[in-house]
Amino acid sequence: MDVESWRWALGAVAAYLIGLSKTAIPGVATPVVPFLAAVFGSRPSVGIMVLMLICGDCFAIAWYRRHAQWRRLVGLLPWVLVGMGLGAATLGVMGRLSSGTDYLGLLIGLLVVAMVILHMLQRQIPTHLTPRSSAGTALIGVAAGFATTTANAAGPVMAIYFLAHRLTKEQFLGTAAWYFFTLNVSKVPVYMALTALSPDDPVITLQSLWLVLGVAPALIGGAVTGRWILPRIPQRAFDAVVLALAIGSALYLIVRSV
Repeated sequence: MDVESWRWALGAVAAYLIGLSKTAIPGVATPVVPFLAAVFGSRPSVGIMVLMLICGDCFAIAWYRRHAQWRRLVGLLPWVLVGMGLGAATLGVMGRLSSGTDYLGLLIGLLVVAMVILHMLQRQIPTHLTPRSSAGTALIGVAAGFATTTANAAGPVMAIYFLAHRLTKEQFLGTAAWYFFTLNVSKVPVYMALTALSPDDPVITLQSLWLVLGVAPALIGGAVTGRWILPRIPQRAFDAVVLALAIGSALYLIVRSV
């Protein structure tokens, strides 16, 4: 198999994991971020992944939209926009994603660890410090917007927020589906603008779209697999797996950075 065929095969694996993560196991696709970066390059991989994520979001919306808890998003979205602005400014200043990956990964990883600790201790600490408080919502919103714009890595951040609100697995996936679909679609023009500013180092291109279309069957397979798995996962097991994957993602980001 030639090099180009390997790239398509590895892209299909990434697409399958993204489909699975959107319809059953949030966080299982976290390794896809460095995986795609290693195969396609740091900056192009961001554009490829956001298109895959949008496709996966569409399946999650189709299946879980009626479970969405909109009230959990109303107070969060303004802070997410602030974080996205900071993230876009950071990418614009850096010029290249790879020049700041270590520092960004370390920051995001430490933020997730802090949120996990607050989540686990929320019954023992003052209410205003928990992820469900106004201050916690602001922190999570900014962190999620920043992480998703710079590295498509907002999943662990949002997982802690949804777990803190004790959403059922269907509510978790339905709320996350609408949230991430809105967020991911809004990132496309930002990445197109960054590509226009640095055409020799693009983020999203026609080649990105063709690749995603080519691996779409794998993504559909992952989404269908997740749809079959979810009813068979007990709620407590779902919560435990999501939390464990969030912790694992944070530790991975920290270790990779240092």
